[in-house]
Amino acid sequence: MKFPRWFAVLAALIVLAPVMAPSMADARAGGGTGSGSRGSKTNQPPPPTQTAPTAKPIERSTQPTQQQQQQAQRPAGPGLSAPATQGSFFSRHPFLSGMMGGLLGAGLFGMLFGGGFGGGLAGMAGFLGLLLQIALIGGLVFLGLRLYRAWAANRGRPAAPAYAYGGAAATDGPMARQAMLTAGGNATGNATASVATQPIAIVESDYHAFEARLGDIQAAYSAGDLGRLRGLTTAEMAGYFAEQLAANAQRGVENKVEAVKLEQGDLSEAWREGNVEYATVAMRFSLLDYARRLADGRVVEGNDRARTEATEIWTFVRDRGGPWLLSAIQQT
Repeated sequence: MKFPRWFAVLAALIVLAPVMAPSMADARAGGGTGSGSRGSKTNQPPPPTQTAPTAKPIERSTQPTQQQQQQAQRPAGPGLSAPATQGSFFSRHPFLSGMMGGLLGAGLFGMLFGGGFGGGLAGMAGFLGLLLQIALIGGLVFLGLRLYRAWAANRGRPAAPAYAYGGAAATDGPMARQAMLTAGGNATGNATASVATQPIAIVESDYHAFEARLGDIQAAYSAGDLGRLRGLTTAEMAGYFAEQLAANAQRGVENKVEAVKLEQGDLSEAWREGNVEYATVAMRFSLLDYARRLADGRVVEGNDRARTEATEIWTFVRDRGGPWLLSAIQQT
């Protein structure tokens, strides 16, 4: 059975679309991922709050994660090498990507030069069947790897406390007011033994600063103002934002974040390590979150008229008496 050429082109586009299409996250600063550092608590879950009862672990940090530490401590055996930096599924599986590229290349070449799409693969139906089998096997392998990594990442992770810690319900503005963490709470209970931590007081002016940082950072990110972002975040977080902005520019789009409003927030924990102070707060905020094309300003993702909500956990750091800077973002 011979299929028309337009059907072959359509089938090629269907196969290539999931591979070539970008995976869009939220347009806001941080992109819906978890990154940054929380001092000695980077690998520990923040205490739950009313706003954010759970938190995903930090996925990217300049401080080694627990999995990286375990790999570094694991003795290298014969034929074993240090783990490489992980990339996309196809970069980590060159055989599959090479085979897929060869098949697609051969099919497109044959189509262009009159040989028929799929040529020597017993017709178009046989070729599509082979692609479906490869996609199914690849999907199962990918799912298995994801499940294994999730299990390995959570192995040995301390269980989150069953009670809501710290923040009481907000009584003055959206950010819950908590004057001071009590000694012996989670601020010190989860701390790394080798790092001395001490709970600190968070006052109303600090909560106002956190709320202001939320709006200022989102506005600077929306404007692509790296200079402003460097003044509001740590060098690590500014580097991550710069990568996101550069990736958007390569795709020919810009992320816009407008009308940010804090709806609810509370303190998870606050502590001091030496002369450096940290505060982790959970924030639920609403905003206009969309992406538009640089060439003509057309909205290509999201909605520039409908508000959406997001809940994230932000950690701020400062030298004692200095301004608060964003040092980490975690998802709930």
